[in-house]
Amino acid sequence: MSNQAVEIEILGKVTRVNCPPGQEESLLKAAKDLDLRLKEMQAKTKVTNEVHLLTIAALNCCYELQTSTTALSTKQDSINERMEKLSVSLDEALSKVKQGQQ
Repeated sequence: MSNQAVEIEILGKVTRVNCPPGQEESLLKAAKDLDLRLKEMQAKTKVTNEVHLLTIAALNCCYELQTSTTALSTKQDSINERMEKLSVSLDEALSKVKQGQQ
């Protein structure tokens, strides 16, 4: 299956972007999100230079991704620690059961 060209609009400019089949809606949603972020940032900061706006937006997105990744990693570490404790507890319980059977 080949990529599908999808038209997106960001800051009033239409761009055609290749997209894997079945991902068109996600791409359009991401484009709308980016467009909204840029327009909000433009209104708040009065920055009109598109390159500057896009740079700030890219940095914000990277920061959000890093924050989410760190939070996910912390949760995963916590889950792994709990699973390890549970495994030790189960091993101890099984050991006691085996000792009681002898």
